[in-house]
Amino acid sequence: MGRLFGTDGVRGVANRDLTAELALDLSVAAAHVLGEAGAFEGHRPVAVVGRDPRASGEFLEAAVVAGLASAGVDVWRLGVLPTPGVAYLTADLDADLGVMLSASHNPMPDNGVKFFARGGHKLADALEDAIESRLREPWQRPVGRGVGRVRERDDVAARYVGHVVSTLPHGLGGLDVVLDCANGAAYEMAPAAFERAGARVLTIHDRPDGLNINDGCGSTHLGDLSSAVVRERADVGFAFDGDADRCLAVDATGDAIDGDRLLAILALAMRDAGRLASGTVVSTVMSNVGFTRAMREAGIDVEQTAVGDRYVLEAMRAGGFSLGGEQSGHVIMSDHATTGDGLLTGLHVAARMAQTRTAIADLAGVVTPLPQVLVNVPGVDKSRALSHPDVNDAVSAAEAALGESGRVLLRPSGTEPLVRVMVEAATPSQAQNVADELARVVRKHLAF
Repeated sequence: MGRLFGTDGVRGVANRDLTAELALDLSVAAAHVLGEAGAFEGHRPVAVVGRDPRASGEFLEAAVVAGLASAGVDVWRLGVLPTPGVAYLTADLDADLGVMLSASHNPMPDNGVKFFARGGHKLADALEDAIESRLREPWQRPVGRGVGRVRERDDVAARYVGHVVSTLPHGLGGLDVVLDCANGAAYEMAPAAFERAGARVLTIHDRPDGLNINDGCGSTHLGDLSSAVVRERADVGFAFDGDADRCLAVDATGDAIDGDRLLAILALAMRDAGRLASGTVVSTVMSNVGFTRAMREAGIDVEQTAVGDRYVLEAMRAGGFSLGGEQSGHVIMSDHATTGDGLLTGLHVAARMAQTRTAIADLAGVVTPLPQVLVNVPGVDKSRALSHPDVNDAVSAAEAALGESGRVLLRPSGTEPLVRVMVEAATPSQAQNVADELARVVRKHLAF
């Protein structure tokens, strides 16, 4: 059996892979591990628990709350809230532990459990491994006054919205903005934040029913947002994913603006404001070569990590950097957040537009991306993706054929059962042909 924790918590199909029993056991084990690590020393522990609107989040929330309370942890139930909101409130409410129930951009049947330590930081790998090793162990259960108490808070939305708006260097007056909330956790808070900052807002996919999260909408499906921006003659559109920890954009003509270019806009804004620590931005190996070239031409250093916002965060914390992110739209502004925050991203990009009176297309134009193709290959043994000799030979041959005009990246997904093949090349057709051939080799040699 592989490691239970992936790059972003424990995920799987709810009620099949991620059951109520597993969610309860994870919560109990987390309480024990963090307690023994000294996180609760000298006081009665407190946890906050939030979720996105998935139907399965309702029973998983109940299981997590039951597990924590049975282990002697007092619990604040936060209800439906973006993942970065849970991280923020873990710190703001001085909680010892935060728990978010979400599978982010994944389809509705999936769900996940993500833990935050005191201060709203993701758990280190060693703590996750310890939690996994302690599942279902015998333990002494508290009784009487020793059991945790469960309460709800009704001020969490106002706290989180107030926080993200308070970070803006400039108001959004004069901007017309369309927001695609993915029928997810940001359906109320995103429009509230943009309106409070001064923008005129139209919201789409803002009626979650527990079943429609990420369904043909949000940051993984920009078609509806593009159409709405053009139809409404808006200045910009922002799309969040189900838990609003990522954000992508479209310009006034409906063209997509990916995470690389949003990161570039923010890097230049922070450099100009003297807030880009060490003149460095952190990105992953998935970032387009055009992004790294643009940053270096602007005098900004780029530090690259493995794919996954946890690795971006680790590099930022180790180097004391203030900005990092992924092409997928996870952007971390460590002056204001401990994790990727889609609302912060969109608000600060919009503030740069308003402050400079410049269209987002022009701001994003600093990056000239190489044509890039990403092919997902499901139904294969991703554990052997980087070790099979025939696959490695195919990658080497592709790299030799591309030379300095492109690159190849093959990696197993950390959150889904598939292998990702990414190719950058001089032309779109060359990138597609190389990616398709590599995907064929992966299917041939790694198929179950």
